[in-house]
Amino acid sequence: MTVQNSSLLFSANVTKHLPMVVGGDGNYLLVEDPDTKEKRRIFDAVGGAAVCALGHHDEDIVQEMAEAAKACTYSFPASLTNYYAEELAKFYIDESPEGAFAAALWTSSGSESNENAMKLVRQYYQEKGELERTIFVSRKQSYHGYTIGALSLGHSARQAPYKDIILPEEQTPKVSQVYPYRGLLENETLEQYNDRLLEEVEQTFIKYGTNKIAAFVCETLSGSTYGTAPSIPGYLAGLRKLCDKYGILLWLDEVMCGTGRASATGGLNCWESFPDFSGPDIQTVGKTLGSGYVTIAGVLVSPKVKKVFAEGSATIAGAQTYHQHSFNCRVALAVQKKIAKMGLRKNMYTMGTHLGNTLKERAASAKYKIIGDVRGLGGFWSIEIVKDRNTKEPFPPSLGVGGKVAAKCLQNGMTAMGLGATIDGKKGDHVSVAPSFIINEDDVEFIVSTLLSSVAEVQQDLQKLGEL
Repeated sequence: MTVQNSSLLFSANVTKHLPMVVGGDGNYLLVEDPDTKEKRRIFDAVGGAAVCALGHHDEDIVQEMAEAAKACTYSFPASLTNYYAEELAKFYIDESPEGAFAAALWTSSGSESNENAMKLVRQYYQEKGELERTIFVSRKQSYHGYTIGALSLGHSARQAPYKDIILPEEQTPKVSQVYPYRGLLENETLEQYNDRLLEEVEQTFIKYGTNKIAAFVCETLSGSTYGTAPSIPGYLAGLRKLCDKYGILLWLDEVMCGTGRASATGGLNCWESFPDFSGPDIQTVGKTLGSGYVTIAGVLVSPKVKKVFAEGSATIAGAQTYHQHSFNCRVALAVQKKIAKMGLRKNMYTMGTHLGNTLKERAASAKYKIIGDVRGLGGFWSIEIVKDRNTKEPFPPSLGVGGKVAAKCLQNGMTAMGLGATIDGKKGDHVSVAPSFIINEDDVEFIVSTLLSSVAEVQQDLQKLGEL
């Protein structure tokens, strides 16, 4: 296949062609240079953006897609629906802890799910007659999507260019993120740190008016903004208690970390890794739900939330074109059933934990002096890059060290996600991996060794530049 010299795609680089994915199998991508036509087989250690659960070109799913294309017919969700959407909702509800969820809305992306969740929160309080609840409290260095409402909930370098058109700060106030590496004070215990974080949340509720707060929104396990920092013991349970105290909805964003990527129980939900937590009121999901085979994400609501709607108007205003899409739902259901049948959620947690432990052990060596922290949970891990391990001083943002490590990984035959603005939306670097659920011990060894060798090469380059 040939393409013209300048790209016609209006995304990423709008003039230059990016490397072309022309095939894939299992954990590997086949990537072609659009200019030279050279092809390389690349280990996909980040699954696009924590998307690929079953790996690429799974034969069972490809067959299911072919059959679904013949069997599925489009339906507009305002007036018609389909059995596949219902079956996928039943699967997610049944596979989650009893009583956690009562209904689901299936969308096309995580950003879209978060936008819809904002509207559902608003309608929830309209149904209850609490019209003054219009404030969404979320966290610093969070990411909830690239649409305007989702950007308003988030807080990162991505948000800055759109500051003038997103929701005002007084409607979307931010509290500190869970970030022990930099947030834990000297001689402070993790329990004391947790208490301090929760006290900040409560004081923010009080400051803006406990009768005006609609929802508290956070990622169970942070994603791309500052690199896979898990909730700490007692944090989610503490949020649950505070939200219940003031009648505020607790909304977890598990678009990146959920649907089996990081659950200690081998369940669907990342929050199941925290046994003292009973569950959220609303949860957004995506990514691994369709494993890259279909464009699908979702919003899950608790029995409490559904009850208010059911006993009120019993309707959801509006419908988007591809909500509850039959083809997407059928394929996603096949993906999730295969993952469940093969025990791959548990495998992801087991192999992911092995990956994290191995990475921690080896990265501690003085050989990798620019690795300041290794953090993550289950199948989602990051390293934070620093100029000085002792002081945690970051490199100048202009160096783009996170991106350099990811680029070096690609040269060495592996994808990784390397980003900057880790600490505060301006400075800091991290590199993340989020492999497929099908990885084994050999794959773990390859990921760890490739990541660390790439770090070592970048470190050597920085020394040559006089930056170390």
